[in-house]
Amino acid sequence: MAVYVNDILITGSDPNAIKLLKRNLHSTFRIKDLGFLHCFLGFEVSHFHDGITLTQRKFTQDLLRQSGHLNVKPTVTPLRLNCKLLPTDGVPLPKPAEYRTYIGKLNFLSNTHPDISFTVQTLSQFMQHTTSSHMAASQHLLRYISGTSGQGILLKGLDQLQLSAYSDSDLASCPTGRRSVIGYIVLFNHSPISWKSKKQSTVARSSAEAEYRAMAQAAVEITWLVSLLKELGITHLKPVILHCDNQSALHIARNPVFHERTKHIDIDCHFTREKVMEGLIQLSYLPTHS
Repeated sequence: MAVYVNDILITGSDPNAIKLLKRNLHSTFRIKDLGFLHCFLGFEVSHFHDGITLTQRKFTQDLLRQSGHLNVKPTVTPLRLNCKLLPTDGVPLPKPAEYRTYIGKLNFLSNTHPDISFTVQTLSQFMQHTTSSHMAASQHLLRYISGTSGQGILLKGLDQLQLSAYSDSDLASCPTGRRSVIGYIVLFNHSPISWKSKKQSTVARSSAEAEYRAMAQAAVEITWLVSLLKELGITHLKPVILHCDNQSALHIARNPVFHERTKHIDIDCHFTREKVMEGLIQLSYLPTHS
């Protein structure tokens, strides 16, 4: 049972137990049974023979209507190609509250749109000092969303349950602080259930270090998800395949010998290697061109 304020979502494998629970809740709190799940906290749920889809179509339409992008020509990318936003680009906005409102709503929309996560985290860096260039980039993203408003996530129902993950990093992609941006996505039955795009808190001195920190972030998320799924009765998920396109980072994770080049990242090294030795994670090399 998932509870958020006065919204309750109940699921389980025993229909009689669900009926009993709803009857007990109703006798105590006077709840209203809305029947089969179709909407929850702004997420629209559609049921198909091979699974369910999660969308935010109504929320998206409201956002596009509010911003004046409901019937505009859509763009094909969330952010302009080779776009490098700087804090000093453009003219400061006289009323930055509008920009902050858009970014807050776009951040919520990324719960069903992994494809905009990188752009949203990029635009979120300019909330305190917003300029016309940043607003133009947000409007470009809104035009992209106008062409994908009906898309969402398909959660497939398969007999063989499987958890896998991918991690990557963009070395020194931040033009001002030269910090790397890391990203990972975790798939359950080939359906995305968790993802993140985030600028690293420290400057990586090599691509291997940046990739390894991305692997460590993915390993943390995998550990939590495996524990959560275990509480829900889903076991036998180990080992979880973690794909990475950097062979140096994979070698560091498998090699128990530390040397001068890896001493400064030994915390992430210890954590990721510990999960490998536990059998929770199995590392896999995945070339970029694949």
